[in-house]
Amino acid sequence: MKLRNPKGRDDLSIQRKYKVLEVGGGHNPSTRSNVIVDKYIYNNYHRSGDLKIYNNQEFVCADGECLPFEDKSFDYVICCQVLEHVNDPIKFVKEQQRVAQGGYIETPSLIGEFLMPKESHKWVSLEIDEKIVLYEKEKVQFKAIRDYGYLFLDFLPRQSIGYKVMQKTHFNILSINYEWKDEVELIVNPDSSYYFDFFTKPWDEGICNKLLRYKSINEEFYSSLNAFLALCKNVFRSKILKV
Repeated sequence: MKLRNPKGRDDLSIQRKYKVLEVGGGHNPSTRSNVIVDKYIYNNYHRSGDLKIYNNQEFVCADGECLPFEDKSFDYVICCQVLEHVNDPIKFVKEQQRVAQGGYIETPSLIGEFLMPKESHKWVSLEIDEKIVLYEKEKVQFKAIRDYGYLFLDFLPRQSIGYKVMQKTHFNILSINYEWKDEVELIVNPDSSYYFDFFTKPWDEGICNKLLRYKSINEEFYSSLNAFLALCKNVFRSKILKV
């Protein structure tokens, strides 16, 4: 079942005693992961840089659809920006459910894929009714006109405080951040027009209210204030304390 939508992989419900697996750590694994699994050692087609493993981490070369671990070997499994690449999402997610008690899945949202498209991404996704819904790009006739990845991933995060605040207060616009326990509710290529319309029709007020939770003025104010204070804290730690 779904637990919540974390703000990112630095906001996960991982206890200190947990043994943590990461599937597809790639060039940017979590420092909290004890074991890293990756299918590709030298091929960077599915990632933005060379494979990276920290000194305290164990590396296992394996396919995420067939993990070489016993049932419930781990307390928690992290899977960031990988689900959109795989051949069989259901098999891939079932393997994580088999080897871990719970975990975290992060994948680009439909909007994120439009703005920052990748040829290596086979699937587009949305969270609808607390379920992760995936469609093959061809099935929904997905076509990205331009790649604005540099703008949203590099330029604005460096240059715009307002954008950084938006990232922290509306983190689910560009990505799906989904923390789960026991089981992930995953739907792949559903025939239902109910799901299909989210991926193919213009977004009106009804769809926006369905996908993006409405916030009151007070909620918006306090979330923006907390985001700004968190940014100030990060700047102080990095610039003054050199942490």
